[in-house]
Amino acid sequence: MREKRGQAAMEFLMTYGWAILAAVIVIGVLASFGVFSPKLPTACVLSPPFYCVAVAADTVGVDIEVRNGAGGTVTVTNLTLEGCTPVAGTYVMVDQNVTIFSIPCALISGENFQGDLTVIYTTAGSTLEQISSASITVEVK
Repeated sequence: MREKRGQAAMEFLMTYGWAILAAVIVIGVLASFGVFSPKLPTACVLSPPFYCVAVAADTVGVDIEVRNGAGGTVTVTNLTLEGCTPVAGTYVMVDQNVTIFSIPCALISGENFQGDLTVIYTTAGSTLEQISSASITVEVK
């Protein structure tokens, strides 16, 4: 009689063991197809007076196409993107013109990149620095 209970317990544990093993295999297969790491949509939201036209990223950096909506000429004096190398130099943007900023960054192809962009600029006729910020989400190509 004692052997029957041991056998029943062993069969019970084996059944659950196979079920758990099957579940682990299914989860592994789903993870390998990227089900648990969805791709985020490309987004670039830049505060006024600038407008983000487009954003793209590859393994060497992020390119951001920015339109000047200030109603006059602005001079960008500093451009930083969280996790990337700051861009040196001065950029003069005429009203409604589009400028492409290339920001060097070591990124991994196929991953999602999320970062905060800070643009420090001055308007024509003023020496007071102003700040515009953006939130960027893009898939690295």
